[in-house]
This record gives sequence, structure tokens and C-alpha cells, in this order.
Amino acid sequence: MTVKTKKTGGAARKRRTSDMILKGLVWLSAGLTFLVLIFIIIYILAKGLPNLKPSLFALQYNTENVSLFPALVATLEMVGLSLLIAVPFGIFSAIYLVEYAKRGSRLVGVVRMTTETLQGIPSIVYGLFGTLFFVTFLGWRYSILAGAFTLSIMILPLIMRATEESLKAVPDIYREGSFGLGAGKLRTVFRIVLPSAAPGILSGLILAVGRIVGETAALIYTAGTVAQIPKNLFSSGRTLAVHMYSLSREGLYSGQSYATAVVLLVVVLGINALSSLAARAFGNKK
Repeated sequence: MTVKTKKTGGAARKRRTSDMILKGLVWLSAGLTFLVLIFIIIYILAKGLPNLKPSLFALQYNTENVSLFPALVATLEMVGLSLLIAVPFGIFSAIYLVEYAKRGSRLVGVVRMTTETLQGIPSIVYGLFGTLFFVTFLGWRYSILAGAFTLSIMILPLIMRATEESLKAVPDIYREGSFGLGAGKLRTVFRIVLPSAAPGILSGLILAVGRIVGETAALIYTAGTVAQIPKNLFSSGRTLAVHMYSLSREGLYSGQSYATAVVLLVVVLGINALSSLAARAFGNKK
């Protein structure tokens, strides 16, 4: 008994030591990530805030004010149009894979492997594809529409995977309870499952928006770099990320480039805050 007690006590001490080490590594990683984020934000604000001037928000871009307002409008249009295209396909595809497709089927495996492969493709490859297909083959030229369709293909796997995992996280007892009350499959999915999975789906949309806002390579080859407010969907335009890249590449407007980074940071934080509020609202309704 004494030997067994010593062995048990030694094993428990080893587990506690391992748990403490792992917990310390987790806290260290979280702390380093937080410090890096704070450093980036402070650096951008320190470099950009002194260069934020009213002339940067003029309606027209020229060599005297290098206004970022046209890029801001193009960014919001690009985000809205890309999500409008990708979100329905992504969510409905995930619903089919989780709720309707036979579990373990070969089709589900192929689709999941395809989405994972698409997530790992570099953005410049998407840009070249968009140039060949949307810009050249379909004749859309450099336009907001060509850029939005290219970005929608980029974010589609992300939305699909996030929605799929959120739907899987909904307990089956919710579905069984709905079926027991006489609800059909479609009503159960849209009235019970989707609202329960909404916070996770919105988290995926936040990541998708971040990728849209920060994308440059794919948009340079599809939407172009014209610094003007797009007149229609077939007009060329540059987003804030492309605008910042163009200014920094020229080397003459580095201060204005940092100011654009500040506006881009505010736009991203604002969109994330709205998405978080929406996710919290869905969570309170459950």
C-alpha cells in the first residue's frame, strides 16, 4: 500500500507540474501575442496620426492631397459585394454538408479536401486567375466587380469551414427536440440550428472581412489601382490596402501611407465591433 501510495503521489505531482508548465506556456503565448498587437497598434498610431489631415478626405485624389476617401468608398463597396456573393454560397454549402449529406460520404470528403486546399493557395494565384477569367475572358476589365468575385472565391472556403464547424457544435438534442415537436427538416435548420450557430458563423465572417480589407495582390490584378470613386461596378478602383501599398511604393508619401493605415485599422476595428455586437445579440436571443 505504501509503495502504491508513493507511486500515485509521484504521478499526481508530475501531472500537476506538467499542467503548470503547459498553463505557463499558454499564458506566455497569449501575453506575447497581446504585446505584439499592442506594439503594432501604437506604432501605426504614432506614425499615422500626425499625418491625418482634412485634405486626405477630399472627394477627389490628386498629387497635392493624395486623398484616401475614394479608396475608403471602394473598400466598403468591395467588402459588401464580396460578402453578398460569398456568404449565401458558403452558408448553404455548409448546411448541405452537415445537415443533408450522408455522413462519411465520399462527396463530403472531397468537398472538405477541396476547401482546405483552396485556403492554402496564395492570393496572387487568385489574382492571376481573376485576371484570366473575369478581366480577360468575361471582358469585365479592371473593375470592382472582377475584384469582388475574385475575393469571394478566396473567402468562400473560410466561410464554409467556419459555418460547418459552428453547425457541428450545435447539440443534436436541439434537432431531436424540434423534430419531436413536429417541425420539419427545413424549419429545424433555419429556426433552431442556424440561430444557435450564428455566433460562430459571424466569427468566420469577421475573419473573411479582415482578409478582404487587407488584400492587395489579388486586387491589383483584378480591380486595378485607379484612385477614384467607382462610378459603377465595372469601374476600376483601389481599396485602402492597395492605396497604402501604392503610396509606400512611390516613396513620396510615406506619411500619408501611415495615415491610411490608421484609417484602415479603424475600419477593421469598427467592422469587428459591429460583428461582435451582432454575435452577442444572437447569443442573447437563444
